[in-house]
Amino acid sequence: MRPTVVIVSGSSGEPSPGARIAAFLVRWLVTAAAVWVAASLVGGIHLEGFGSTLAVALILGLLNAYLKPLLIISAFPGIILTLGFLLILINTALLGLTAWIAGKIDGINFRIDGFWSAFFGAIIISIVSFILTRLINPGRIARRLS
Repeated sequence: MRPTVVIVSGSSGEPSPGARIAAFLVRWLVTAAAVWVAASLVGGIHLEGFGSTLAVALILGLLNAYLKPLLIISAFPGIILTLGFLLILINTALLGLTAWIAGKIDGINFRIDGFWSAFFGAIIISIVSFILTRLINPGRIARRLS
């Protein structure tokens, strides 16, 4: 008979609160960098100042976290029928909503001139966020800290 070995781990697999905060901060900075790149490349997106960049990234991140899943679920048949093109329009709408919300808050200098600026800005933000998230990997940072 072989003895049974039980390994007890002190961690439940969930990241600690500090690790979650670190992952959130990394995602926030990735979004801020992506917004900054989009504002630099698209002439119709106007962004001034580091504080405005961070504020816009926070607003966009919150909209992506809470509103985007609802929009995706409600538009799922359309997303399938358009082979995912509707996702770009959802991102465009969320970027436009971000600009509208930012315009209501004093001290945030962020403006989008029109639909096409928001459209191309949303595409650039998506691409830059994707690339930076793959390079930096906020989840890996959270696991290292937990």
